[in-house]
Amino acid sequence: QVQLVESGGGLVQAGGSLRLSCAASGRTFSSYGMGWFRQAPGKERAFVATISSSGGSTYYAESVKGRFTIFRDNAKNPVYLQMKRLLPAGTAVYYCAATRYATIAIVTTGYTTWGPGPQDTVSS
Repeated sequence: QVQLVESGGGLVQAGGSLRLSCAASGRTFSSYGMGWFRQAPGKERAFVATISSSGGSTYYAESVKGRFTIFRDNAKNPVYLQMKRLLPAGTAVYYCAATRYATIAIVTTGYTTWGPGPQDTVSS
C-alpha cells in the first residue's frame, strides 16, 4: 500500500521554528514533484510549498515566502518543510502530497497521493 506519513508537528511559540517531514512507504517518490498544504479550522486546504523531483524548482505561497523552505532528500524522506518565524495564522493541519509528474504543482488537483495529516497539527 502506497502511503505518505507526516511527522514533526506540535506546539511552538509564535516566532519559533519547526520542521515537518514526510515519509513514504510502498513506493519511492523520488521521481515525483511533492508539496505541502495546510488546512486551518473552518477553512479550505491551502497551498504552502512545492518542489520538483530533482529539487531544482520550488514555489511558495506568498504568505510563507521567506519564512518556509521546502527541500528533499530522495535517499531518506521524500520531502521536508522547514518553518521559521511561525505566526498564529499558521496554526493548521499540514499535509504532504505527491504529484504524478516530476514538476511542481500548486493546486490540490495536481496531487494524487496524500498523507493523513492529523499527526502534523502545527500550533503557534
